Amino acid sequence: MLITKDTVVQLHYQLNDETGLLEDSTGSDPLLYLHGHQNMLPAIEKALEGKAAGDTLELTLTPGDAYGERREDAIQSVQVKHLQGAKKWQAGMMAVVQTEHGPRQVKVVKVGMFKADVDTNHPLAGKTLKFKFNVLDVRAATADEIAHGHAHGVGGHHHH
Repeated sequence: MLITKDTVVQLHYQLNDETGLLEDSTGSDPLLYLHGHQNMLPAIEKALEGKAAGDTLELTLTPGDAYGERREDAIQSVQVKHLQGAKKWQAGMMAVVQTEHGPRQVKVVKVGMFKADVDTNHPLAGKTLKFKFNVLDVRAATADEIAHGHAHGVGGHHHH
């Protein structure tokens, strides 16, 4: 079966930038995603379209095709009480803040008594990313998965 809209894709991946390996799913559960439902970067979905189990793919994405260029104006001041993920904050730590668009990962730049400056750029913004994909399995999505907009099962999303 080929990867097309409404198929569930199971794969292992490696992610590198110019500094080296960032992520490697080999040795853990493979990633499971529902193709064609914006669960992956558009450039990745486009490159995987038409591939099948057993296929491998190497893909280099410029910042424009990945997480965008770094924006210097992306530093924002937020109240420390809105930072989630730790009790005590220090510069360089990653935090989560709730935004009108849902939770967002930010990097703490500076911490004061009540306010913190955070960098809202995606952690991979401004980077050229090299992906290696190893497609393990492709199957038709269930009606439930299509309705929910994501894959279910190991490596996918679980409802409790």
